[in-house]
Amino acid sequence: MKLLSQTQDAATEAAQRVIVSPAQGTSINVLVEHLIAATVFSVVGIVVFVFCLILAEKLTPFSIIHEIGEEHNMAVSIVVAAIVLGVSIIIAAAILG
Repeated sequence: MKLLSQTQDAATEAAQRVIVSPAQGTSINVLVEHLIAATVFSVVGIVVFVFCLILAEKLTPFSIIHEIGEEHNMAVSIVVAAIVLGVSIIIAAAILG
């Protein structure tokens, strides 16, 4: 019982320190840091996404661009859309950590 009480007291103190402690730097500096991080993660995500699309194009025995653009193959379009959604979810999860 004593251990539980000590654990609760430690958790309460830690929570109060987090709530009371101010953010590091001014609000403009924090905003700029977050904007830079968001931009970097966006660029990295787009590069990885384009790489995955090029890889999918190379791995298929046919041209995805030809099948969708000229042949209007709906099945290939649905498969590519599923790949796009899957890769996007993976990239988003990696960015969020």
